[in-house]
Amino acid sequence: MPGRCRGTAMTGAAESVPVAPQVPVLNAANALTLLRLVLVPVFAASVVTSAMTHVGWRVAACLIFALASVTDLVDGWIARRFGLVTSVGKVADPIADKALTGAALLLLSFYDRLPWWVTVVILVREWGITALRFWVIRHGVLAASRGGKIKTALQILAIVWYLWPVPAALVAVGPWVMGAAVVVTVVTGFDYVVRALRLRRPAR
Repeated sequence: MPGRCRGTAMTGAAESVPVAPQVPVLNAANALTLLRLVLVPVFAASVVTSAMTHVGWRVAACLIFALASVTDLVDGWIARRFGLVTSVGKVADPIADKALTGAALLLLSFYDRLPWWVTVVILVREWGITALRFWVIRHGVLAASRGGKIKTALQILAIVWYLWPVPAALVAVGPWVMGAAVVVTVVTGFDYVVRALRLRRPAR
């Protein structure tokens, strides 16, 4: 009897251990990330059609870019609010961001609206951090930091400024916003490198 009681108690204790719910990969947050990826070629086609000279198509391209960028904020909020955070989402979300901003930067430079060195610096940093994420993925997920989110916001604001047909008197504002974006991009890039090295250090 005592042994049976102990066994029962142990069984009950084992049964009372909470099991973390399995988050499905196909959820609302990841669906918005997928939508952002789908909008990338639509945005690019709008920019090419406008050739950065047709006002109507420039406005359309800007609105598509803004809509795609908003999904980045919404999918993150949904994932945290409803517990839909997945490893797939943590990796796919920054890739979708980089595909969108990368397409915008390349097209702006192609149409001589943005110096090529700016595009090269930002893209090298962005895709370098993506490579770092895959490098450390066996040891942990290199999630977006607060500085990374500020960087993303500045990049989006600068790109929107370049895409929108702003009055000539306000055109000079764009380079200042993009300059701030470049500085934060580079600084946060070093921060991600340090965090990636710390993730791999315990394994050694």
